[in-house]
Amino acid sequence: MTKSTNIAWHESEITKVNRQEAKGHKSAILWFTGLSGSGKSTVSVALETALHTKGIHTYRLDGDNVRHGLNKNLGFSQEDRTENIRRIGEVSKLMVDAGLFTLTAFISPYREDREQVRNLMEAGEFIEIYVKASLETCEQRDPKGLYKKARVGEIRDFTGIDAPYEEPNNPEIIIDTNQLSIEESVKVIASYLSEKDYI
Repeated sequence: MTKSTNIAWHESEITKVNRQEAKGHKSAILWFTGLSGSGKSTVSVALETALHTKGIHTYRLDGDNVRHGLNKNLGFSQEDRTENIRRIGEVSKLMVDAGLFTLTAFISPYREDREQVRNLMEAGEFIEIYVKASLETCEQRDPKGLYKKARVGEIRDFTGIDAPYEEPNNPEIIIDTNQLSIEESVKVIASYLSEKDYI
């Protein structure tokens, strides 16, 4: 990949703080990570709805949606997964700068990739939410039929089956969807945001 050399960063007169003040809340990435079928997308959709009803400005980035456009040229090798997360991190950083809560729902199986996104952000702007569910539960849910295909070899390098998932070491929030309903999960996250003065 050829890198541009004749580029310079142009500062705006309007800052992230200005945008946050205009919106009346802070901005951050809410990074949902977990196995396929753990409930990342479901909880992120419900949370965005709950935040929107409170007048909080959000945008949600979902793994499948992003692969329809921005990342449609990427596969599922470890290298492509890393590039997928890198691009999402950069887009999310721009959205946080715009004063939005950016909700991202990606398996993002590698700790190093998630930490690289965290390191892009200022302190407190990356909130890792581990959506935890047992592999058995995820396979029972299997909303897209992917586990069945992976088990019979139709899909290779599938996270949790023949590719690893590295659980977060110290996520800000853990949502155990084996135990919590969608409504309870949303309440846990919204309470965290309120208690930490994000909203």
